[in-house]
Amino acid sequence: MLSRHELRQLIRQRRKQLSPTQQQQAAHQLAERFRTLAFLPDCQHIALYLSNDGELDTWPLIHALWQLGKQLYLPLLHPVTPCHLIFQHFQANTPMRANRFGIPEPDWSCPDVRPVIQLDLICTPLVAFDALGNRLGMGGGFYDRTLAHYPARSSDGTPRLIGLAHHCQQVEAVPIEPWDVPLPAICTPAQIFLS
Repeated sequence: MLSRHELRQLIRQRRKQLSPTQQQQAAHQLAERFRTLAFLPDCQHIALYLSNDGELDTWPLIHALWQLGKQLYLPLLHPVTPCHLIFQHFQANTPMRANRFGIPEPDWSCPDVRPVIQLDLICTPLVAFDALGNRLGMGGGFYDRTLAHYPARSSDGTPRLIGLAHHCQQVEAVPIEPWDVPLPAICTPAQIFLS
């Protein structure tokens, strides 16, 4: 089995080989597939992310969810707790800035922050995944640390977790560590995986 580092390199390269046309088609197909989630009508407060490094483009999904009247939130690097995220309300006119990784995030606005426990659904990026819901991220552990205290399969469904990915990011088995937070659902342009 490949190491986590080797797997990240392999899948990131596989993802970057997708043409701009393939990326665009996949982004629109993901938005359509996402709308078929059985639990989506029960989710009003949804955290997403802005794509980076060849990740599946989330803009078509963002626009589709706005059209459905959903309240959306983007992650910010936590200003006090290292390697954690907070989620802030996001609208079309939200002022943005680049964080230390060069990823756009909303300008800090304390009144617009929503606690994780008050989110209905959190969409996570990932590098690789398997059919059991194991997720391999970029290696910083931001989502794992942020979500460690919230069971991925909580009985009341708050917050629900779902990964977003290209189908080519699926692998037979993700090498997991004790701190990894599994995902009960992963949505690709072609399929929804439920574990």
